[in-house]
Amino acid sequence: MEDLLSEPQIGDYLTQISGWVRLGSEIRREFKFKNFLQAMNFVNAVAEAAEKSNHHPDIDIRWNTVVLRLSTHSKGGLTELDFKMAGTINGLI
Repeated sequence: MEDLLSEPQIGDYLTQISGWVRLGSEIRREFKFKNFLQAMNFVNAVAEAAEKSNHHPDIDIRWNTVVLRLSTHSKGGLTELDFKMAGTINGLI
């Protein structure tokens, strides 16, 4: 089971994943696409990656904008899993 990260660890991980910001006990990133279809294709790719890793982001879709939030809910905060998933998601762009 993953352990919660310390504040210095979270800071270190944030420097390694572009575009993500911390909001309390989660990390968040907004993605903009040309249209709704591109946004949905991205969400489907994220869903496949999330299933493979068994770590799922919260997803908000608004036409061409997708907002993803990651947190390890079972731990009540951020773990290494969140930052690994963020890196995987960044690789889908």
